[in-house]
Amino acid sequence: MYEQKRRRTGIAGLDGGLLRKIAMAACLLLAPTVTWALPSYARQMHVPCTACHVGGFGPELTQFGRQFKLMGYTMKVGNEAKVPLSAMLVESFTHTKKAQTTAPNTNFGTNNNMELQQASIFLAGRLSDHMGMFAQATYSENGGLLGWDNADVRYAHTFSHDSHTGIWGISVNNNPSVSDIFNTAPAWIYPYMAPDLTPGTPAAPMLFGGIGGQSIGASAYAQLDGKWYVEVGAYRSLSVAFLHHVNAGYDGKLSGVAPYARLAYTWILPSGDFSLGGFLFNMKRGLVGADAIGNPVPVGGSSNQFNDLGVDSTYQYFHGHYALTLEGVYVDERQRLNASFAHDGSSNLYNRLRSFNLKGSYWLRNTYGVTLASFANNGSKDVVLYGNNGSPNTQGGMVEFDYNPFGQATSWKEPFVNVRLGLQYTFYSKFSGLVHNIDGAGRSASDNNTLYLYAWLAI
Repeated sequence: MYEQKRRRTGIAGLDGGLLRKIAMAACLLLAPTVTWALPSYARQMHVPCTACHVGGFGPELTQFGRQFKLMGYTMKVGNEAKVPLSAMLVESFTHTKKAQTTAPNTNFGTNNNMELQQASIFLAGRLSDHMGMFAQATYSENGGLLGWDNADVRYAHTFSHDSHTGIWGISVNNNPSVSDIFNTAPAWIYPYMAPDLTPGTPAAPMLFGGIGGQSIGASAYAQLDGKWYVEVGAYRSLSVAFLHHVNAGYDGKLSGVAPYARLAYTWILPSGDFSLGGFLFNMKRGLVGADAIGNPVPVGGSSNQFNDLGVDSTYQYFHGHYALTLEGVYVDERQRLNASFAHDGSSNLYNRLRSFNLKGSYWLRNTYGVTLASFANNGSKDVVLYGNNGSPNTQGGMVEFDYNPFGQATSWKEPFVNVRLGLQYTFYSKFSGLVHNIDGAGRSASDNNTLYLYAWLAI
């Protein structure tokens, strides 16, 4: 059973030293960005992965899967002690319509690349009656490093008052929205697996992993009557030295704390559910420079400010042997680029960036799946910030076919082994604001169209 996103790219009221100790402890437990359908959760619950995940493979959660996460990963069946460890392996093949002008990284060609995309180990499961965790360390052939990925440590409890019941909890995590239970949250949004050796979207709002893995935060959350969900928290930057030790990257130091808030309401339907909600995330971050030997260091002075406001909705329908899920999220980011503008890093002091993602999936017998998705990122034109045409406007769509042979109650070696085989095609109608000559060398947006095949094993 799983829960996940990629872009690897202190807290108000908490002591900064304590936060650093929590972060370091999580790292040591991991050994040296994505909650998935982890078999360790299935073994803990003695249920097949289909109980928590649409299609029997993560990260898309069913209603039961959402409750399992809200309860801090602590629900269990029986008293048998189990080590809460899981692992996953992703091998992929990537082909673009036209070869890239330069190889995406050393040891790779300009096209038709095979890759050990991810090899991860997870510490994920129940720690006590009210505390559980999800923590991931990942190695990727693209970069050749082992580093920490998404982490979420929770304390949760139930409550009741008059005719109302609910769940409340506290999450300490390293990525805003990784604590969320809906797959419209930027940390878990589709695509759940995607190529990392192709040109990516030129820009996205900061809520889409902008400080993922580079920060530590705490949030308090509650669900009332299985309908209202509210979460409020804040994040602070981790030290450059710590981020270097865990290979997390560094894009600049947050100025103070970055507040995060989430609100959603779910209507329980006879054969599924429908939810509507929103996000709020504000952060200020300075620029990053380099010391005499090239190590990243903070640049003093002013900071860039990013204010993200988003709305989202999900729908799930289950009937007999098939399931239908629909998800949509829109995020509007307002930017005040004090630091970048002062250091000639942007043409404008004020910019705006918008992102819209829509996705629908159909599953037959939790085994055969097809997904259709569309995406559109657009915003202010800024030649210095984005180069070339100066536009971040990129839009297109995706088609994916999946085969999950295991994950059900009757599956071979259930719940110890799970596999997903995926065939995904991404197409672009516009890239960096252009349809043709997007790089000044004659490359078209459609030349970035990508065929992506992957085999994803979880144990």
